[in-house]
Parts: sequence; structure tokens; C-alpha cells
Amino acid sequence: MTRRRPPLALLLPALLTVAGVLLPLVYLLIRALGAEGTELREIVFRSRNLELLANTLLLTVGTLVTTTLVALPLAYLAARTDLRPRRALMLAGVLPLAIPGYVGAYAMIAASGPGGTIEALTGLNWPGPNGFTGALGILTLFTFPYLFLNLHAALRAQDPALEDAARLLGRTPAQTFREVTLPYLRPAWLSGALLIALHVLGDFSVVSLMRYPTFSAAIYQQYTAAYDRVYSAWLALGLLLVTGAALVLEARLMRGLHLARVSPGGAREVRTTRLGRARPLAWAFVAALVGAALIVPLGTIAYWLRLETNPFAWTSLWDALKSALGAAAIAAVTTTALAFPLAYIGSRAQGRLARFTERAAYLGYATPPLAFALALVFFSLKVAPPLYQTFPLLILAYTLHFVAEAVGPIRTSLNTATPRLEEAARLLGQTSRGALARVTLPLIRPGLLVSAAFVFLSVLKELPLTLLLAPIGFETLARNVWAYTEEAQYAAAAPYALALALSGAVLTLLILRRERRPAPRPPRPPKEQA
Repeated sequence: MTRRRPPLALLLPALLTVAGVLLPLVYLLIRALGAEGTELREIVFRSRNLELLANTLLLTVGTLVTTTLVALPLAYLAARTDLRPRRALMLAGVLPLAIPGYVGAYAMIAASGPGGTIEALTGLNWPGPNGFTGALGILTLFTFPYLFLNLHAALRAQDPALEDAARLLGRTPAQTFREVTLPYLRPAWLSGALLIALHVLGDFSVVSLMRYPTFSAAIYQQYTAAYDRVYSAWLALGLLLVTGAALVLEARLMRGLHLARVSPGGAREVRTTRLGRARPLAWAFVAALVGAALIVPLGTIAYWLRLETNPFAWTSLWDALKSALGAAAIAAVTTTALAFPLAYIGSRAQGRLARFTERAAYLGYATPPLAFALALVFFSLKVAPPLYQTFPLLILAYTLHFVAEAVGPIRTSLNTATPRLEEAARLLGQTSRGALARVTLPLIRPGLLVSAAFVFLSVLKELPLTLLLAPIGFETLARNVWAYTEEAQYAAAAPYALALALSGAVLTLLILRRERRPAPRPPRPPKEQA
């Protein structure tokens, strides 16, 4: 059932969501252009801007290269080889996603240098991560799962007949991989690479701890330390331009890709590659990755945790955990509720309005969180000052920023749910709202739960929005990890870091388990009303 026009009851909340995303960004532009001519020229043509741009682009491109070098071999080992157990390989590729980058940075800093965990346990003074290489290494370890998941799914789905045809034409295994497999992985790589690029462009915590200046780090410093709101607004606009360029580049690279099978026959099962003598090398690679991304961070947190002797630490931890879980739960509900109209319009309606509504909502997620938070700060101070630094504004920021993240699983569920069931319900006397409530919503319940879980996990780890928008006295796990790490109080930060890592791991495992379940059977059409 495809509609030309979206239903009004769903179109109104969708348009309000789009307005909520666009209005703060429009005000950010107005704020940036509010400077006088002399000041404006001095801000725009600062040499510092070119340095920040170069650093930001270098880190983004470098992270894409290194995450590919990590994710592609691991995805191939898990999807195409006889290396077992496969579940352990999947966990190695997914669990680092549960550890926020700033927690990983805290753990690496606390493990190295004089008095660090490595020196305390082994006597070796391991050099601490710093600068470009430090930021590159940490971002690689904790963002490569975005690429791993996409590449693994693509490798499992590829029809082996394509590779067999290349081998019959005389291609070597290496040539077949380069000329057949890699081009097939291009869409999966582009999707994962876009997520990683957006994450790196928006990150300020890792680069700040590593003392590597980028746009995001400069925005935070200008707003919180220098109180230069005009320059910080211009930096935010510069970061938005870079993000927009990344989105346009990804769209152009995806244009014209047609990798669907032409033959109507069913695809065969993917052939398993026997590693043979390369098995020890493969296990060494997996062990090194697990050690760097999981064992070292968690071990460091455990080491510093036993040094925490403050009797009030656990009470403070419980308060921060309750605040973080409460905010994440509320944001998960509100975000999922707003994502449903967007997903329904995108899957059931046609026309320019439907396309604009769905795509405009993604702008909130594509906008780096620090720039988005700054836009909301300026907007609230000008339009609704009592809203500034309140809990509702924080929830609003979470909702608008992560609503696009929640749209995907819901739209996937809607695409697999046949609209004919809604038509049958209408023929049996149900209204549009009744068919939606009694047929569609029960059918897409798994998608709603996955969307809520995604948002819950993202809000739990979110730092920039919380730092700039949270009410005074509102403490969360992420905020306390950041505050104590900045002051080099590693023992004090350990309880909050451990709670974040464990909470993220539990949610990640639940999401994976939910997504592996088979799709539910469609509900029976409602009986005809008397």
C-alpha cells in the first residue's frame, strides 16, 4: 500500500522533527554572520582555520585507511575461512563498539607512561599515546566495528559463482579477490566508512585527550575557555561544510552501483577457505586486536579500580548511573516515537515531500554533535532562555540528533511487512489508525525494540551534547569519566569507565541477539466488526 501523500497524523510530527533539526542550524548561521565586517574577515581568513582543516581531514582519511586494514581481514576470517569458533570472531569485531572512544583513550593513557599500569605490572615505561598517532590508534580500535559489520554481511551474502567464473577465466586467487570481491564490497565499505568519517569528524574527546587540534576540539575550547561564541560558530559551520562534503562524496561514489544478481536462480552457499599454515598468523592477528581493543582497556580499568579508596565513590557512581540510564531510557522512547512517522513515510509514501521529510531528518545525525549542541545553545538563549541548561533541552538534543539512527531498523521492518495486511484490516472495517495500531505496530515491534536499544546505547555513551547542554549538577557516567581523566585522576575515573563499558557490552550483545532472531510471523487480520 503506497500512498502518494503521507497521512496527516504522521506527517505533522515528522515535519516538527525536521523543523527541530533545521531551526538551530539556521540560527547558528545567523549567529556566525552577526559579526562586523572587519571581525568577519579576520575570523574567516585566519591561518589557524587551514591548520584545523588539514588536521581534521588527515585524521579522517587516516582512520578510514587503518580501520579498513583491521576490519577487512577480520571480516574475511569470520565470513569465509575455517577459523573457529566463529562466534568468538564476531565478538572480537563487535564488542569494541561498546567502549566509548574517550574511555579507550583514558585506559591507554592510564596504562602508559611513568606510574602507568604497564610500568606497575612489568617495570617497562611504555610511551603514552599522543598527537596524531595516538588519536589515530584509539579511533581505529574503537570505530572499526562499524566497518566490520558491513563487510562481514556483504562477504556472507556474495554469490560464490562470481568468483568461480573469474577463476575459470584464469584469474589467480589474489586477482579474483582484487577484481571481483573488492568491487562487490564497495557499497558495504562506503556505508561503514561514512559512519566512521562522521564519528571522527564529530569527535572531540579523543583528540582533546591526545592534544591533537581539530575542528571539534577547537570548537569546544573556544566556547568553554575563550568564550568566543562568534568564532566557535564559524568553526562549527566549517565542520558542517566538511561533513556535507563527506555526504556528497559518499552519494556520488554510490551512484551507478548495480550489484544485484541477474539470474533468477538461488545463490549458492559461500565456500569456506582453509587457512592451513596461515592459521597461527590469523590467530595472532585476532589476539593482538582483542588485546589492544578489549584486554588492555578493561585490564587497565580493573587495575585502577582497586586503587580507588574514596568511600563516597560508589555512592556517586550509583547516582551517575541512575542519571545516565534515566536519560537514555527517556531519549530512547522519544526518539523511537519520532522515528516511526519518518520511517513510515519513507517506506509507504511517495513524492517530494516524503523524500524531503525523511532525508532532512538525517541532517541531525550528520551534524557533528558539538556543532549541533552549540546551535541549540545559541537558539535556546535567543528564543527561549528558560530552556537553556535544562533536562528537557538535553532530551530534545538527544532525540533530534539520534532520530535518524532509529529510522533504519524501523524502516527495515516496515519494508518486510506487507502493506496488504493493512488493506485487509481496512476492508474489515478498521480505520487507518486502527489498522496501524492493531496490524502494523505489532508486526514491526522487533524493529522498534532494536531502534530503542541503538538509541539507548548511543545516549549512554554521548559526551559532547551532555557537556554543553546538561543542567548544572546533572552527572552522568560519560561526564565523570571525562572530568576525572582531564585531571589525570585515573583511579577516580575507573568506576565510571567500567560501568560504561559493561553497560555498552550488555546492550551490544542484546542488539546482536535480537537481530539474529528470525522475523516474526505476520499477525492475523482483525475480525470484522459487528
